Amino acid sequence: MTNQKQAYILAAITVLLWSTVASVFKFSLKYLDSLQLLFYASITSVLLLFIVIVVQNKVVLFWRYSKRDYLRSFMLGFLNPFLYYVVLFKAYSILPAQEALSLNYTWPIMLVLLSIPLLKQRIGFKSILALIVSFVGVVIIGTRGDLARLQFSNPFGVFLAVGSSVIWALFWIYNMKDERNEVVKLFLNFMFGLIFISAVTFLFSGTGAVTPPINGVLGAIYVGLFEMGITFIVWLKALRLSKTTAKVSNLIFLAPFMSLMFIHFLIKEEISFLTITGLTLIVTGIMIQQR
Repeated sequence: MTNQKQAYILAAITVLLWSTVASVFKFSLKYLDSLQLLFYASITSVLLLFIVIVVQNKVVLFWRYSKRDYLRSFMLGFLNPFLYYVVLFKAYSILPAQEALSLNYTWPIMLVLLSIPLLKQRIGFKSILALIVSFVGVVIIGTRGDLARLQFSNPFGVFLAVGSSVIWALFWIYNMKDERNEVVKLFLNFMFGLIFISAVTFLFSGTGAVTPPINGVLGAIYVGLFEMGITFIVWLKALRLSKTTAKVSNLIFLAPFMSLMFIHFLIKEEISFLTITGLTLIVTGIMIQQR
């Protein structure tokens, strides 16, 4: 089997797994609050990533990093997993999964906007067009089609879902400048992030974090494995095997639409035509920007 075929297979597996996590978020939040879900998912991810580092003989890298490198991981860990998932899981807890998923998917557009002040980049006509198209999609989903009054159905939920995309874009920008091994730096981010997560969970979640329902814990373990851990490693492998990143990265556009399918069949949400329309506009805007 050629490297390119292997890359397609690994990328397809990653997209499939990522497409299931929105449903698992919503399922798990029936049994755990958003902080508890993040706490147990993060523990799972930290353990998994450490095992991968040991297997790959990357432990020695810990001693090669400077205090500044660890401070960077501390700060990035605050953004992701701590702040990003606190906001995202809260959005999922108060919005239908299809809306939280779609609004969170605006992060590539937020990346473009933030790159203007943070990276001093200029944007051209295509980028402006992409922003407008995606913004219309956000408005359609947020207002559930009530474009005449422009009144958001759940303003706080919409704010959280879109806010999570801003946090992820910030993390992406600052992470771009970090040239350390991807798996090791992700482990360090999650290890430091777990400190914040643990403190906030036991401060605000109380005894629920100590004796959680087994269904919720199983869901959190799934999230830790397939949202925060294994899929990231498999995706990196696919990108390395592919002749060009574009050959496999375009597959990621399938993920949100496949997610809607899983949400419908697993969570039993009736998928709104407005959600599909809005998500299509968001993805179209992202594709215009990427081109």
